[in-house]
Amino acid sequence: MRFYSYRVWPVVLGAVLSSLTACKQQTQTGTNEAANTAQTAAKDAYVFGYPLVLMDVTRAKMTNVPTVTAMVAPMDQMANIRAFPDATFTDVVSPNADTLYSTAWLDLKQEPIVLSVPDTHGRYYLMELLDGWTNVIPSPGKRTTGTGKGNFALTGPGWSGNLPAGMKEIKSPTALVWVIGRTQTNGKADYAAVHAIQDGYKLTPLSAWGKPYTPPKDMPVDPKVDMKTAPVEVVAAMDAATFFNRLAMLMKDNPPATADAPMVAKMASIGIAPGQPFDLNKNGSDAAKAISDGLDEAKKRVVELGGNPGIGKVVNGWMLLTTGMGDWGTNYDARAGVAVVGLGANLAADAFYPLTRVDGDGQPLNGANKYALHFDKGQTPPVNAFWSLTMYNAKQAFVANPINRYAIGDRDKLKFNKDGSLDIYVQHDSPGKDKESNWLPADAASFNVVMRMYWPKETAFNGSWNPPPIKKMG
Repeated sequence: MRFYSYRVWPVVLGAVLSSLTACKQQTQTGTNEAANTAQTAAKDAYVFGYPLVLMDVTRAKMTNVPTVTAMVAPMDQMANIRAFPDATFTDVVSPNADTLYSTAWLDLKQEPIVLSVPDTHGRYYLMELLDGWTNVIPSPGKRTTGTGKGNFALTGPGWSGNLPAGMKEIKSPTALVWVIGRTQTNGKADYAAVHAIQDGYKLTPLSAWGKPYTPPKDMPVDPKVDMKTAPVEVVAAMDAATFFNRLAMLMKDNPPATADAPMVAKMASIGIAPGQPFDLNKNGSDAAKAISDGLDEAKKRVVELGGNPGIGKVVNGWMLLTTGMGDWGTNYDARAGVAVVGLGANLAADAFYPLTRVDGDGQPLNGANKYALHFDKGQTPPVNAFWSLTMYNAKQAFVANPINRYAIGDRDKLKFNKDGSLDIYVQHDSPGKDKESNWLPADAASFNVVMRMYWPKETAFNGSWNPPPIKKMG
């Protein structure tokens, strides 16, 4: 046994105290690093999972009905919207007033669903198919499959089996699929012709194919589903525990892609795993706070991405999103940014949607001002089908106005100038009776405009044509 002399003891004590201080500092540093890592992981996980959660919240609201109505339907059933939506419609952000929708939400866990389409006799239509992560999977339509009749079997992850002769398989990587059908509609006078086509859109479980089939009615309704609040707002109000638990549960039947493996590992580091309940407090209060802080940061990030998802360029104030639209790969930022302002985005080859929130001088568009959009002769949007301009308020909904016009385009009776050019008047108040044919009514406050180009020509992408600026008048 060794005893320290009174001269040696202070030296030993000092060394011990220094060592304890160093350990405490190292522990504190390690704690801070762990918190920062968890916070970053949570932020990235929110952006990654945002589209899937928003899709599911939208699905829950749009299918929470006992039977098919004019706008919505239970799971695996088609709702054919018979008229254009108005300014009260908020179920989906950035709706259009160019086509009548036919929409359905499918659950492919149990078996494939057969989508049947009639002969549209040359009319433009698109049956856009979105997987749970908002990627567009092969979709029937005039551009891809022509306008003849057809039957398409939508199969979910891991399905294998035989299909009837003449039936084409469309494989979905997720059990959740959103069908967004669009049929060209040339104004209200065209409704009857479009309704006849819509009546030919059918959904049939594969097990019922070739047999008499009537979709079930009186389906149960979930009273816990918020039927009043817009899905974007529902997701924005979720706390970390709610959001990440829902994401984890959804990933069981809607698995991330193979390329998402690094993100899946990052999520696992904070307890988010496919099909496993998420426990925010599993690793203590410090980790819980870090995850919650990360989610709060991510919510702001998603809003920022909605303004600029970073997949295109800005020309004359218009944001031209052409790179990867609807085929996101690992561009999680763009996927989330587009989802928050335009859930259900198409492939650019099917429909190209330049958007602007500013005038030609870069100033925010506002109903306090008057604007004009001028197309030189022969320079209207280049399309194989048709084009339009649609007005939206700050919440990406239609704008109420005295003439009930939410969009304007080449199917309207526009007045061209004597030199063949075209002016569209974008303002809150009427430009006068003589100009109302070319008036796109604007919101009284901030607004944005989307130019829709259906089946755009190559010149829309190669830079030989660009949308002109919206110019402030006076």
